[in-house]
Amino acid sequence: MEKVEEDIWARATKAADDLYHVKETFFPANPDDKVSKLQNESDLALRLLDSVPPEQRKSPIQRATYEYLKGKILDVVPEYRKDAEDHLSKAVKLNPSLADAWLCLGSCIWKKGDLPAAKNCFNLALSKGPNKKILCQLSMLERSMAQGSENQAEIVEESIQHAKEAITLDVKDGNSWYNLGNACLTSFFVTGSWDHSKLLQSLKAYQNAEKDERMKSNPDLYFNCATVNKYLENYERALSGFEAAALKDPSLNATEEVQMMVNLLDKIENLLKGHAKTKRVASLASSLAAVKLSSSHKRATVDLLSEGLNKAVAVVGKVLFFVKHENVTPLYFLVCDSNQTCFVLSVYGMRNDAIKEGDLLTLLEPYYRLVDFSWKGKCHQFKSIRVDFLEQVLVNGKTLPPQLLLRSSIYAQHKP
Repeated sequence: MEKVEEDIWARATKAADDLYHVKETFFPANPDDKVSKLQNESDLALRLLDSVPPEQRKSPIQRATYEYLKGKILDVVPEYRKDAEDHLSKAVKLNPSLADAWLCLGSCIWKKGDLPAAKNCFNLALSKGPNKKILCQLSMLERSMAQGSENQAEIVEESIQHAKEAITLDVKDGNSWYNLGNACLTSFFVTGSWDHSKLLQSLKAYQNAEKDERMKSNPDLYFNCATVNKYLENYERALSGFEAAALKDPSLNATEEVQMMVNLLDKIENLLKGHAKTKRVASLASSLAAVKLSSSHKRATVDLLSEGLNKAVAVVGKVLFFVKHENVTPLYFLVCDSNQTCFVLSVYGMRNDAIKEGDLLTLLEPYYRLVDFSWKGKCHQFKSIRVDFLEQVLVNGKTLPPQLLLRSSIYAQHKP
């Protein structure tokens, strides 16, 4: 008799788990198809759960399990449902040690829009013992709470710490690594979109997440990893990542991201072809040779730079064009140096009036790379210098004032 009872509960639990597997892996071209599928599957799961005989729901543990599964099944839809919250609330009262019920209850309350109550729910659950799933959910919630707050950087830092705590509980869990990647990417944006190290931390976390086979079905992982590569100017990886995300979930704006990057690259190369070795460039280059450095940096032209960071080196250049494109960050400029070499300058974390066409720039300790790759049969090749700090650039011989720093408010893709 006990075996029959166990089978019914096991089947009901599996039905609820399968329902969430659909939620996390099924991404049709029409999002309404997903909602319809979830509704149909949840109806079947509820019927199976309600087939558990009343005599097998008598003990507090059995009743708690029933209420938890019912609430979990009802909560699978995107919108908040009060009946789901009611069932989950009963579950945690009947069995306060049921961690998954706390997890679902906090997520349900989050959907309602009561973020402080959701956080309290997760913290109550953690007070009963460490749990990687709840730590990840708390970390995600904190990033949502950071949006629009006065101390958003501090709240996002808490999110990073909770993400790291989840990883210490299971270093092989891809979802925990993915969550840490999102937290570091969010930190990059809320602290001014300039901290290169945050992007590298985020990329490493995403790469660890990809080692977990279960994460291969997560389109947001591909999208967010591509976003990091975009800001690291790993253009080929970014394009491939956005394309993979678009294939996994057509509702993401990944295809638009690919098109925006291709448009930008085409615009850059057209500008470079149109202005390389022109009379104007030759005239500007000769005037740059007479510019004296006021610092102890060694003067160099772009052709003499090494890949990566060039310490104690300065490049003097003239801004030819501001390259307009669809994203807020970074700012792109076409610049020429004293050797008549035209290159692309990408500037992070600064307002768009910090540098203007015609400005004389002194780039200190430039971060250089040669962009050279092919995409869809077209070769892209150009020299590039990246500026992440105000201190890395002098404009017309002067340092830039702090008020020209820009705070961006872009957040990594995540869902409650």
